[in-house]
Amino acid sequence: LTGAQDGSVRMFEWTRPQQLVCFRQAGNARVTRMYFNSQGNKCGVADGEGFLSIWQVNQTTSNPKPYLSWQCHSKTTSDFAFITSSSLVATSGQSNDNRNVCLWDTLVSSGNSLIHAFTCHDHGATVLQYAPKHQLLISGGRRGYICIFDIRQRQILYTFQAHESAVKALALDPSEDYFVTGSAE
Repeated sequence: LTGAQDGSVRMFEWTRPQQLVCFRQAGNARVTRMYFNSQGNKCGVADGEGFLSIWQVNQTTSNPKPYLSWQCHSKTTSDFAFITSSSLVATSGQSNDNRNVCLWDTLVSSGNSLIHAFTCHDHGATVLQYAPKHQLLISGGRRGYICIFDIRQRQILYTFQAHESAVKALALDPSEDYFVTGSAE
């Protein structure tokens, strides 16, 4: 799966030189993040205008439409994570009201899909990592802060400053004992 500054999203197969599917054409908002779900049957694309769109991967048409597309953040959606079996999605981004990390239910109508919004990260959340074993979300912000959320209780557990500049990367070890942060500096 490839995403570009011009907003296009294309899917390729290792053994074929041509694209299999073009999910989005050039001319859309820049792609900020994209992932497959753990089952590999859906892919999601976040963009610079605050939208998250999700497609079924096994499309037969050359330009399929997303089965779900909604604006998660008023300014930008920078990252997201599929939670559980993809019916729950967490997003990070920047919103006018500082609700910069959100939980969404994909099985209900778009007007009712926001489950919880965390007010955190002045100037926006840049990255997000899901820890399934502990049911935690870890987010990094533009000012170098890290927030850790318990998604079962829907509360912030910890906040601390890890860097002087924006957190650009988060990685979690497979046993979920440690996480690593990377910053713009």
